[in-house]
Amino acid sequence: MSADIVLTEDTLRYIALFESVTKANAIDCMDADEKLVFVVEKGQGNIAVGKKGEHVIKLKDKTGKNIQVVEYSEDPEQFVKNVFHIYGPQKVVIEQRGAITHATITVDPKLKGRAIGKAGKNLRIARDIVNRHHEIQSISVD
Repeated sequence: MSADIVLTEDTLRYIALFESVTKANAIDCMDADEKLVFVVEKGQGNIAVGKKGEHVIKLKDKTGKNIQVVEYSEDPEQFVKNVFHIYGPQKVVIEQRGAITHATITVDPKLKGRAIGKAGKNLRIARDIVNRHHEIQSISVD
């Protein structure tokens, strides 16, 4: 089962700030150390980012954290692609591995290292945000 979404006072404040700056509807906010990941309603990704990323830049200035905006999708494959959208996702394969549902995402080979991140940090954050919305417990980048 997907993880329960737990919003703390801090994440609720971040959502209020996010919505006031972007005028987009955030359905989730995950605070991952120096990064905030906002999940917005389907079709609101561009609104949330703003022209030339102006909303993301303003939010980064106000929070001191990097900002990632992910557009929600009910389709697990599309949602995984949306989480990895800045890394040029090409395809997603979702499969059962025993009791675990695993997604393998193929990204632009030049961006594979950045998609995984230092010591796998970006991959862990991606896995956590995907698991909050879909029944996928592990992700690998191909």
